[in-house]
Amino acid sequence: TGSMASSLANQAAAADDKFVYVVDDAVIAKHDRATGKELSRSVGKAQHLNSGFLWEGKLYCAHSNFPKMPHQSDIRVLNPETMKLEIFHVFDTPPGSLTWAVRRGDHWWCHFAHYGKDNEKSVLVEYGDGWKEIGRWTFPKELVADWGKYSLSGGIWRGDDLLATGHDKKVIYRLRVPKEGTVINVVEVIPSPFPGQGIAADPKTAGLVGIDRARRQVLFAIFAAR
Repeated sequence: TGSMASSLANQAAAADDKFVYVVDDAVIAKHDRATGKELSRSVGKAQHLNSGFLWEGKLYCAHSNFPKMPHQSDIRVLNPETMKLEIFHVFDTPPGSLTWAVRRGDHWWCHFAHYGKDNEKSVLVEYGDGWKEIGRWTFPKELVADWGKYSLSGGIWRGDDLLATGHDKKVIYRLRVPKEGTVINVVEVIPSPFPGQGIAADPKTAGLVGIDRARRQVLFAIFAAR
């Protein structure tokens, strides 16, 4: 439904009613939503930022040391007023590279990616109080095969559905966490204007916001009747 140019549209985007936050590897830009003008950039070191999730007025971003080993992952939080980027939570022994972290109710849901021949090791983890692990799920072989050598780059809850994006395909995977078992269910694969990377809910349109990395654009979309 719309687009906005940003030189930092490389990893993800998130938005509220007035501003758009564009995530690159090491920096986040704040744009005026009405004009597209870049207003400011984050201050604080980062190596590999990923998806952004707005919660209680702050932007929470997945962060890792990818492609270095062993895996180091944490969540960084951006204060949009000061544009200061700080560490929110560090995972002591992460089961992969954190690519997105979203909150649902009182729990955090985090996706840890693996790539290449090991991408079937990618996992979704639910954390409760005190960052205690509540559950862990893997993904079916047919979904992993559709990723190619990559993994899931973005995810957001929409009701009971988990909408997820890969690395470079124009699709959204509509997923469900099973009531029993530890393998995620694929409900359907939806055509999408986003060529992978991070997505976020758009409170202004009840749709989604994401990026087109190749075009260095932020994209806005709503769900159309099929």
